[in-house]
Amino acid sequence: MLASNNPMARFLKLVAKIEAQEVKAVASSFLFVVVLMSAYYILRPVRDAMASDWTDAEVSWLWTLNFFISTAVVGVYGMAVARFRFRYLVPSIYGIFALTFVVFYVLAYTSADRTLIDKSFYVWVSVFSLFHISVFWSFMSDLFNKEQAGRLFSIIAAGASVGGLIGPSIPSFFSASMGTDNLMLLASVMLLIPIPIIFYLQSLKSTELHNEDLELTPPNEPIGGNPLAGFKMFFSNPYLLAIGLFIFLYTGISSFVYFELKNLLSELNRVERTAIWAQMDLAVNTLSIATGLFATSRIVGKFGMPVTIALIPVLICIGLLVLAISPFLGVVIGLQIIRRAGNYAVTRPAREMLFTRVDRETRFKAKPVIDIVAYRGGDMLMAWLFTGLTQGLGLGLAAVAIVGAGIAGLWTMVGIYLGRWFEQDDTDSSGKAMPKTEANITQRSSIL
Repeated sequence: MLASNNPMARFLKLVAKIEAQEVKAVASSFLFVVVLMSAYYILRPVRDAMASDWTDAEVSWLWTLNFFISTAVVGVYGMAVARFRFRYLVPSIYGIFALTFVVFYVLAYTSADRTLIDKSFYVWVSVFSLFHISVFWSFMSDLFNKEQAGRLFSIIAAGASVGGLIGPSIPSFFSASMGTDNLMLLASVMLLIPIPIIFYLQSLKSTELHNEDLELTPPNEPIGGNPLAGFKMFFSNPYLLAIGLFIFLYTGISSFVYFELKNLLSELNRVERTAIWAQMDLAVNTLSIATGLFATSRIVGKFGMPVTIALIPVLICIGLLVLAISPFLGVVIGLQIIRRAGNYAVTRPAREMLFTRVDRETRFKAKPVIDIVAYRGGDMLMAWLFTGLTQGLGLGLAAVAIVGAGIAGLWTMVGIYLGRWFEQDDTDSSGKAMPKTEANITQRSSIL
């Protein structure tokens, strides 16, 4: 542990608000997400390059299939949460995903017809893209307390952006020489690296962070309960429903911008598209690192959660109105970069802080329902909405941008509502801490 009078400890506390006893946990968490996101960002441009070979309707069908597969995977995960010993739950998830990408690597070399393999890979990477980070943040919410989350989550989230620089640089510069199939094998190996880090962080929770009081379930026992309880929690809890709506509206903006970029890049070959998507990832993550390291925690501290979580939705609403006036490729690319960088550096850390107010079962059962099922449901519906607006009604980019601005406006209001909810006191009239139960959350919703 760094002594509190150590120059490095004082520097970290001044610049990034990290206490001396938190340095090891923050550094390990940072490395964890760097490796995790590097692996994902190796796979992401490979997946996105495939999409330009298919029509909007084909991609919409794949997104629909993705929703149902994601829902099934969340159900299976719920069974694992209920039955697996908690200590081994998170490491097992990453080991299983690593194995699946080895299988795709083998199939890529043995299959004569790549169409089915490519579409299956596209869907599975889309499942992985939300699942791996949802499990990571569930683990982080279980590791740090609410006060620490406000100071540290944006710093840890900056690690995702560092991974977003390392990962896409590989396909950006080496996709032609390595071949896209070999990237699958590289990513699968990288997914094994976080496993020992997870065990180390579990030990730091009690030895240095002193957050053992957050544990309701012993690490060598399963969480237990109904494997499908996460779905019931989500639909019966107003706080969780509001988070789900916030994510649903975010997917609307994401889908609109993604489809426009997909269509504009359709004339390029797959290697060129892979390089361009990877270079956009580099730009996004370069912008988000400094914000996450030095700005987000200060925004939370100075302006509070309502402003923090609604900041990027406001900027996106303004950007879409600009796009409606100037519907050009450069504006779309700029909007995409701001949307994703703002999400990684500001919106995502703020959103993950919301889960420090719930218990472990909710984090590991209901959170994936929100992060994956609600997200992919939004993807599916918004993809078909976009297809209907463009191919059905024949609307152009400017008109679609106006529709998107309306969605962003609603997204902003939900963000402000959630931020105010988060900042409600966890104490009753006598000053005693209130337990984090569904009843208390519901009670707070009636106040708002």
